[in-house]
Amino acid sequence: MSILVTGSTGTIGAQVLAHLQTRNADVRALTRSPETAQFSAGVTAVRGDLADPDSVRAALEGVSTLFVLAPNVADELTQAMLTLTVAHEAGIKGIVYLSVFGGDAYADVPHFAGKYTVERMIEALDLPATVLRPAYFIQNDLRQKDGLLKAGVYASPIGAKGVSMVDIRDIGEAAAIELVRREQAVTPLGRETYALVGPDSLTGEGIATIWSEALGKAIRYGGDDLVAMEQRTKTMLPAWHALDLRLMFSRYQTEGAVASADDLARLAKLLGRAPRSYAAFAKDAATQWSKG
Repeated sequence: MSILVTGSTGTIGAQVLAHLQTRNADVRALTRSPETAQFSAGVTAVRGDLADPDSVRAALEGVSTLFVLAPNVADELTQAMLTLTVAHEAGIKGIVYLSVFGGDAYADVPHFAGKYTVERMIEALDLPATVLRPAYFIQNDLRQKDGLLKAGVYASPIGAKGVSMVDIRDIGEAAAIELVRREQAVTPLGRETYALVGPDSLTGEGIATIWSEALGKAIRYGGDDLVAMEQRTKTMLPAWHALDLRLMFSRYQTEGAVASADDLARLAKLLGRAPRSYAAFAKDAATQWSKG
């Protein structure tokens, strides 16, 4: 039997595949375009789209364990719920679902509330699943490169309450560990939930200081203007998505998203090491940028 990875061509899906490859698993990758998808040797491309339940049914033939990463689209909730329904009906032995850290609290943020609704479905149906709740991705801040290098500004408006950002490599590794654990189990395992978080409570000013040290020049925090952020974001993303992100950053500013000591301890036990830090990421990014 095989592990099927959805969202396989995206940032997180690629990390999951990379970490699965080191674990001698039979891996399939769901993609709308298997003829053009480029995966590493040992990964089998399978045609499918989470918006098309029949294609998911076909893709699940011969699959026993499933990684569910619904795309960040307007009907993300529907796609995730229908995918889990099809998996449940197919008798899938193990599921790893990518949710979000703070989904239960951020009731007015669409993509948070949607993911938490999926968690409720998993619980209600008693699905054999691991729910992974990643915080804001550290690597999202690679988009800050021009502002940091050209203007000396860190512009992500995360505020002063603190966010325990997570490295995407830790997300991929945690998912791979749980997928293989469930795949190798003789019978379905009980539900587990992990917060995927970093070791630091990061603020806008604090991150500016980290970048100042990494780049060897003064970096200032660009401030908390969410309206300006939404307008900037609309030049790159649909308006619904820009507003969704503005609502998320508003919650970061008013409440934060800080991991507990127990969150960090459980993740470190799962990974077998401490999660990666933002400072290490910034140092690596600065080194790479200097070579460019």
